[in-house]
Amino acid sequence: MSHTARRQLGRRARHRRIRKRVIGMPDRPRVCVFRSHKHLQAQLINDVEAKTLLGGSTLDKQVRQAVKGGSRTSLAQALGSALAQEAGKLGITQVVFDRGGYVYHGRVKAFAEALRQGGLQF
Repeated sequence: MSHTARRQLGRRARHRRIRKRVIGMPDRPRVCVFRSHKHLQAQLINDVEAKTLLGGSTLDKQVRQAVKGGSRTSLAQALGSALAQEAGKLGITQVVFDRGGYVYHGRVKAFAEALRQGGLQF
């Protein structure tokens, strides 16, 4: 088994372990993060009704225009700010953060800090 395949299996196991405890409610949705090599995707999910309330990606025009040629970390920060702003419009102030089995470091941390600065509590 290759090094990459082993890392992915480990991340998936961590994600399953985290998902046992982290549940998005209607009043406190779950912020789910997916990190690829180049991009970051996030969703606000109500697990009780199995509905995605809001979603975003570093590929979105709004996020790209906010940073213009910045690093992947700065794109993650812009995504966090944009998602927090949209969540505020929906009246969401508290969320549960699901890091998706990724280490809370780098882009994931920058995204989470931007959500906090945008007014979301978790």
